[in-house]
Amino acid sequence: MRIALVGIGKIALDQHVPALAASPDWELAATVSRHGRVEGVEGFARIEDLLEARPDIGAVSLCLPPVPRFQAAQAVLRAGRHLMLEKPPGATLSEVHILRDLAQAQGVTLYASWHSRMAHAVAAAKAWLAGRVIREGRITWREDVRKWHPGQDWIFQAGGMGVFDPGINALSILTEILPMPVHVTAAELDFPQNRQAPIAARLSLSHGIAADFDFRQQGPQTWDMEFQTDAGQLALRLGGNLLEIDGHPATGEASIMGEYPALYARMAALVRKGASDVDLSPMVLTADAFTLGSRRIVEPFVF
Repeated sequence: MRIALVGIGKIALDQHVPALAASPDWELAATVSRHGRVEGVEGFARIEDLLEARPDIGAVSLCLPPVPRFQAAQAVLRAGRHLMLEKPPGATLSEVHILRDLAQAQGVTLYASWHSRMAHAVAAAKAWLAGRVIREGRITWREDVRKWHPGQDWIFQAGGMGVFDPGINALSILTEILPMPVHVTAAELDFPQNRQAPIAARLSLSHGIAADFDFRQQGPQTWDMEFQTDAGQLALRLGGNLLEIDGHPATGEASIMGEYPALYARMAALVRKGASDVDLSPMVLTADAFTLGSRRIVEPFVF
């Protein structure tokens, strides 16, 4: 199946393009970007030009930042093409609801992807936690924004989500593996004096779960979550790729390279079934953190 990739930036070049090149389901047939290109693939500057010129391309994957994504997503769905959204699926919940309804009306697939749910040990963690009682939990998600988003000022603009860009990955795993619903009860958000999105956040959630997100960590990066249950301790390390039970390795591997191939395999399966997958629970928790969060001003941030 032919697919177009829109937004040829760092994440597209690092993850989406290699995943599509290795996919048995998809052929990367075109790109849309003001500046980026993929060698050997036809490129367009505007989504409207792509949709008009290439009716043979039945699916589009959007890798744009959240704020400008909605208009492009609407254009794709109105043109009757299947659509895959990089996380988060939109800048607001209401616009994703509109996209979901539009996809249903058009009879096409909409996939709101959460790449961290495809990490090697997530499914095993979900299976182990099924039927168990969570007594408390601790999420530590700390990384270096200069490494993962070098010079990308949009991430600290209104709607860019700041530290919740990676933090929502943790929340996507959390909502996937827990055997019961979870909600935010309190939050504290650190905003740099010169920015419109938080650089760090601390969340309190139901079932005694706490989360610590920070975009300022240098050196080794930390993507961990630990849970005390009525049957022992479970820990997920390296962004959900390694599982430990009671302090002992159980399953998984240190590589994250399998996440995006798994997303495109899922997208292909949805298209073949004529189905959609639009789970907004990680985005709901993020929105609730902004709603409930107290604001703390911290030192200015510059790349």
